[in-house]
Amino acid sequence: MHWQHRLAELAPRHGVPGASLGIMRTTDSGVQVAQAACGVLNVATGVDVTPDSLFQLGSITKVWTTSLVMQLVDQGLVSLDAPVHEVLPELRLADPRATALVTVRHLLTHTSGIDGDIFTDTGRGDDALQRFVQELGSAAQLHRPGSAWSYSNAGFCLAGRLVEVLTGGSFERALRERLLEPLGLSHTVMLPEDALLHRAAVGHFGRGAEGAKPSAVWGLPRAIGPAGLICADTLDVLTWALAVAPLQGGTTTVLSADSIDAMAAEQVVLPEWLGEPDSWGLGWARSNWSGHRVVGHSGQTIGQAARLQVSADHGLAVVLLTNGGNTADLCGDLYDEIFDALADIARPQPPPPGIAAHRYAAWIGTYERASLRIDIGLRDGLLTLTQTEDSPFVGANEATTSLEMRQVGDDRFVVREPGTSSYRPVLFADLDGAPALYFALRAFPKVA
Repeated sequence: MHWQHRLAELAPRHGVPGASLGIMRTTDSGVQVAQAACGVLNVATGVDVTPDSLFQLGSITKVWTTSLVMQLVDQGLVSLDAPVHEVLPELRLADPRATALVTVRHLLTHTSGIDGDIFTDTGRGDDALQRFVQELGSAAQLHRPGSAWSYSNAGFCLAGRLVEVLTGGSFERALRERLLEPLGLSHTVMLPEDALLHRAAVGHFGRGAEGAKPSAVWGLPRAIGPAGLICADTLDVLTWALAVAPLQGGTTTVLSADSIDAMAAEQVVLPEWLGEPDSWGLGWARSNWSGHRVVGHSGQTIGQAARLQVSADHGLAVVLLTNGGNTADLCGDLYDEIFDALADIARPQPPPPGIAAHRYAAWIGTYERASLRIDIGLRDGLLTLTQTEDSPFVGANEATTSLEMRQVGDDRFVVREPGTSSYRPVLFADLDGAPALYFALRAFPKVA
């Protein structure tokens, strides 16, 4: 099989210990699925990756959570524009005005303004999400609900709690009864004790001369479930995508056609930075590939990464699951080949390298949000971006990274991590009238 050969060739080149690839093509006459797998689930044990191996989906989970919320919309149990406090009267955000104004739509489109990278461990009990929401009163309000866009994990945890209240059970139970069982998904789980019943990948850190090493921590706290805790194999991901994405030949047994269309439709345009995505739907990230609308989502957990892309125009869905290494470049190489060969479309070009960025006093300073701090400073007369992360995603690894900034526009820059070919955009902008920085799909208010 061609794609098996390409995956096995490219994954080691990018230092990826193990990977699983799924490709689905749909037509009026049926559905075709191809799978490929290579490498090991854990370099310490040497267990091979197989097509039915489970990897952590990370933030692709957010689209599953959106699917559950849209089921409740279909049933008339909640409205997208209903204030969240009408369902969760106990909700108390840091800004009382935000408590009154934030809606379900704000949560699903990352426009709530709630500081997003909060990973509080509130235990393993069925009340984990409830306790997480109770602590949101200490989370910063980055902007007024609906006034700006900034990626928010916490917003989706809040959406997951809404699912619990309206279904009368845990989030995991709602997922199982409303999506997994109706779709016949037998290789999708959330809790580690369930993952142990399958061949489950372990995340890895490090690459290059020292090689990848298994992470000492496997998963995120249970309360983060609706934002990023689903584990699955590629076939289950593609089967679910067929049910919730606007694919030719898809099924609508778990969602109405109107909800499927609404999820993929433009809800908010992202700030004008370089690359993709360019807009957001309900759950889905939206991109323009050669004039064709592609929806999808990526995910990152503790040493694992995943990406799902769906082209409705071509009846094509592709998912790649990995457990370490330079996954961004592996994904870029594979997706360029697959979408060119099977759909004759191309991803947007990555940001150009730009020119060396010199002294710009207006940009220098500290930008901060929960779990992440960005310091813009000078090194040898050149602007640098230093990211300091205090979250479970870095495990026990180096949490500070300093990168040279290169300028591509008046307020636009790019940075690149050593050993990778992908430039990442940086944008300086206003956030509710105050200076801010956009990086990694997140808004960072300037604090010093």
